[in-house]
Amino acid sequence: MTIPDSAALAFRWTRTQRVSRRSAAADKGGIHVGEFASQRHVAQPVPQSSAPSGAHDRGEPFLAADVGGTHARIGLVLGTPTERYPVSLLHYHRYHCADWADLGSVLRDFMGQLPSAGHAALAGRVHRCVVASAGVVLDDRIVNENLPWPVSIGALREQLRLAQLEVINDFEAVAWATQFLGADETLPVIDTAQPASHGPVLVMGPGTGLGSAVLLPRDGHAQVLPTEAGQIALAPGNEREIEILRVLARGRAYVSCEDALSGPGLLNLYHALCELRGTPVSLMTPAEITGAALAGHDAAALEALEVFCGLLGSFTGDLAMLYGASGGVFLAGGILPQIHAFLRTSSFAQRYFNKGVMRAYLQKVPVRLIEHGQLGVIGAAGWFLEERQGEQTMPPL
Repeated sequence: MTIPDSAALAFRWTRTQRVSRRSAAADKGGIHVGEFASQRHVAQPVPQSSAPSGAHDRGEPFLAADVGGTHARIGLVLGTPTERYPVSLLHYHRYHCADWADLGSVLRDFMGQLPSAGHAALAGRVHRCVVASAGVVLDDRIVNENLPWPVSIGALREQLRLAQLEVINDFEAVAWATQFLGADETLPVIDTAQPASHGPVLVMGPGTGLGSAVLLPRDGHAQVLPTEAGQIALAPGNEREIEILRVLARGRAYVSCEDALSGPGLLNLYHALCELRGTPVSLMTPAEITGAALAGHDAAALEALEVFCGLLGSFTGDLAMLYGASGGVFLAGGILPQIHAFLRTSSFAQRYFNKGVMRAYLQKVPVRLIEHGQLGVIGAAGWFLEERQGEQTMPPL
């Protein structure tokens, strides 16, 4: 798809030069549709001898993990010796979280793959790891009800004999990686007559949960603000949504945006609408609802997806105003690439712009869609090199 230059998001940092396109060889570890797109944003491996030394030594390999409620994406990465590209991805594998007892088991399996993947010499040199995960860190634990298992940072560090383990919010990592996206690697949701201005960039999206982060541009060094905006109270925008909220609020004291704008949230909307319509529930998963809606086979599923898009447009507009996202909005998440065409013709744009006197402001803020893919791994690794490399949390082993 050709995307007009007027829709491009303009990043004016020295680090945002485009990575030249290259063929991505398929990794043996379960890459799915969309995984290769972000592979273009990692540089080819560089010789160990060319890496600089010092506190921020980019010559030592480390693990970068993007852990969500459904999938864990793990990469063996190496910092590049230049400012043009953030990392080189040496090995990559995507795991289905429900198949594993804990995150430590996933990471140990990944380390066990390295010899057969041609990285036996590097396996013994991996003593650092950065984990991008939804939720927040409280004391020693990553707190997030969407993760399939509890994560103790200290226990994980000891299990893997790591000298350093850092944790970053998953959408914070994705936001960091968007600095390296080209306009032709995104899809339009809302176009603008002029390119986005140089300002904060909002990155958000529904998956197992509802994540969001804000990229704050600065000369030579961007900063990312993680948020828990998905936990904001759900605000209905019309009578039908008020009816839905009444159903969702039954038996609970608080209904968050995530309760409607996520994979489980789409299921909540569908169940509520089946009740309001007086029809039986026949679809059991978000994928079934999406498929039935796109095929036009189920009226309740179709209405659920339309309500979902309308609520998403309203919420996106709210966050764009809240954070002054003059640099544009990126939508991510597992659901949206599947419904891109539907989203474009839904009430998303109408609800996005329906902000009273702020409509004129939002008409200058483009909204683009990105595939999550490997962006979380790349962003976590780049953030680690920029912010945390050399700040050891344990004595070296």
